[in-house]
Amino acid sequence: MVGREGMVGVQVALGVSSTPLRAVVKGQGVALRIGVSALEAQLVDSPELRRVLNRYVYVLMTQRATSAICLRHHQIGHRLARWLLMTQDRARTDHFRVTQEFLAYMLGVRRVGITAAARTLQHEGLIRYGRGELTVLHRPGLEKMACGCYASDRRSYVETLG
Repeated sequence: MVGREGMVGVQVALGVSSTPLRAVVKGQGVALRIGVSALEAQLVDSPELRRVLNRYVYVLMTQRATSAICLRHHQIGHRLARWLLMTQDRARTDHFRVTQEFLAYMLGVRRVGITAAARTLQHEGLIRYGRGELTVLHRPGLEKMACGCYASDRRSYVETLG
């Protein structure tokens, strides 16, 4: 998941020009684009840019490791709360357009699991959700509901990138 704090194609900083991953844009906003050769030239000319991108790669690695652990050990509701917080952090809004089908895809679960988890979060007054429109109503409550993986991800980001 990438927002204004990061980039897609960060593998270029590691000297790798392609990736088996696919990016999906889910929200509106502005994005900047730079060609691979132009970025590679900037990385040669700017040790500071290389340092920052290397630190960002480290944060991505820790977040992916945390996601793998989370997928294996935590219940859907906790993972959904984590995903919503991460989305809110990157989108910088309380309101998103997101379907249950997409949430199920992102969390690696069946849609029925998302239905039950979203219903619980809604019943607790943490979110309002219907017809692909989701609003975070109570972020502190959502943070309490999320597994510790969200706090771990935030800590990694803050400690590494500031």
